[in-house]
Amino acid sequence: MDTNSTHVVIMAGGIGSRLWPLSTPEMPKQFIDVLGTGKSMIRMTVERFLPVCDIRNFWVVTSVNYVNLVAEQLPEIPEDHILAEPQPRNTAPCIAYACWKIAGRYPEANIIVTPADALVLKTDEFASVMKQALGFSAGGEKIVTVGITPDRPETAYGYICAGKNAVRNITKVRAFKEKPDLATAKAYLDSGNYYWNAGIFVWTARTIISQIRKYAPQIAGIMDNLAGYFYSDDESRYLSELFPQCEKISIDYAVMEKSDDIYVISDDLGWSDLGNWSAVGAHLERDSNGNAAVGSDVRFFGCRNCIAHVQDADTAVIEGLEDCIVSAKGGKLLVCHLSEEQKIKDFSAPRRFGPEN
Repeated sequence: MDTNSTHVVIMAGGIGSRLWPLSTPEMPKQFIDVLGTGKSMIRMTVERFLPVCDIRNFWVVTSVNYVNLVAEQLPEIPEDHILAEPQPRNTAPCIAYACWKIAGRYPEANIIVTPADALVLKTDEFASVMKQALGFSAGGEKIVTVGITPDRPETAYGYICAGKNAVRNITKVRAFKEKPDLATAKAYLDSGNYYWNAGIFVWTARTIISQIRKYAPQIAGIMDNLAGYFYSDDESRYLSELFPQCEKISIDYAVMEKSDDIYVISDDLGWSDLGNWSAVGAHLERDSNGNAAVGSDVRFFGCRNCIAHVQDADTAVIEGLEDCIVSAKGGKLLVCHLSEEQKIKDFSAPRRFGPEN
C-alpha cells in the first residue's frame, strides 16, 4: 500500500437531528465532543485514519455553512481540501465532487470515503482493515465497503448481505438491505453473512468515476462540466450554479445497489454511528443505577437508566427519573423518555402555534 497515493474523503455535511439539542443545524454532532473525551467526532475520525494516509491527503466535504468550523477544528488539512457544498444533495453528488476533484490532480489516487461522525473503538484493527481494503481496491475495478460484524439484532442500521466464501475477510456483496424489523434482524444475525453497513467505501479514482458514469450519468455530466474550473478562481461560482442541479440521491442507491463490482471487508471494530441517544449512552460509563452522564458536575438522585448530557451546566441535579434523556445545550433543554427518542426530530421542529396541551 502506497500511503502517498492514498486519499481520505470525510463527509461532514449532516445535521445530526436525532441528538437534539446537543446537535443542531448550527453546530452538528460531527463538530461536538459527544462522549466527553475532549475530542470532536471529526477529530477522532481524522486520527483513526492517520496510520493509512498522510494528513496532506485528507479532504473534507461539508456544507458551505461549516467551512469555518472544519478549518478551526482541523487546521492541518490544506485549505483547498475543504470542499463546500452550496446545497445538500445527499452522498452521491458529495462523493462525486470530491473524487472528480482528487482525480484532476491525482489520477492514480486510491480513495477512502467515510462519514465524519461515527465511533470506532478498535483503532488498530480498523487501520489494518483499511490497509487490506486499499490493497484490494488498487487491484482493479473493485469497490470495497466496510461491514461490521453484528453482535446483536440491531434495527437501526442498514445491512450488507455477503457471500459465504471470504478471502482474507473480503467477499462479494450479494445485496444491500434497508433497516430491518426485529425478526428480520434476528435472522440476519443467525445467518452469519450479514453485516452492519458502516458507510465507508474504498476505491480508486478511476473506478468510482467509471461507476458513476455508468450508473449516475446525470451527476457525472455535471462533474465533467465542473472539472474545467477546479482549482481556479471560478470554481466557487460554477459550483454554486451547477452542483444544485445534481440528482439528490445517496451513493447506495446511485451506485452500490446497481454495481456488480462491490465487495465487503468485515470485522468487529467496536463501531457505532452514535445516531441516537441510546447509542451514545451505550458508550458512556454507568453508575450502579445505570445512569450515564457527560458534564462537569451531574448529580443523580433516585434515578435509574438515565442519560444526561449537560456540558453547558456548572451543576445539574436530576431527581426521580427512570429511562430518560436529559440534554441541555445553548439554552435548549430536552427531557424525554428513551422509549420516545425516535420522536426527537419532531419534538425539535419549530412550532407555529405554541405548545400542545
